[in-house]
Amino acid sequence: MKLRLNLSTTPQENNRPFLAAAVLIGTLGTLTLLILSHVAYRSWQANRDLRADIARWQGQIQTNQQKQQDLALFFRSPAAQQVLGRSAFLNSLIEERSFPWIKIFMNLEQTLPPGVRVVSISPHLVNGRAQVTLEVGATSDEGKIQFLQAMEKSKVFSGLEVLQERRGDLQARSTDKVILELTVWCITT
Repeated sequence: MKLRLNLSTTPQENNRPFLAAAVLIGTLGTLTLLILSHVAYRSWQANRDLRADIARWQGQIQTNQQKQQDLALFFRSPAAQQVLGRSAFLNSLIEERSFPWIKIFMNLEQTLPPGVRVVSISPHLVNGRAQVTLEVGATSDEGKIQFLQAMEKSKVFSGLEVLQERRGDLQARSTDKVILELTVWCITT
């Protein structure tokens, strides 16, 4: 029979659990370090790409601002101002030609009471809406009142504003005793 005796003064300690725990914690720490390093590298790479994109967009913004300044300088030149003025005039002629004259006159015909006539009419297109300045002659104050009431009740005309009222000229032998100048908004659609 063999007997194992330990003749040393202190017994031998078992360090295996400590070593196993140290290896396990070291392995976990190393894995965590690798994962965090990978995440940090990816984040740095994404930020690098974003910085490159931001630099490219800032360069493009500066280029566009320079182009805008060049265009503004060009459009302030006398030749460009002349062309812009001519195009504005031509656009106003086109708008004037496309004005719905027939609808305006048909609506006025339905609105005008007896003894009232349109002396002059001047339309203006403002933001796609027709503002009409009218000069109307009436043979009497009753006709004038009837006309104003008919305009206010009309579904086609709105925003009636009387600009001026004057009495007719007796020496000109005009049949109009009252002349009104007014503006109205007209629904043309």
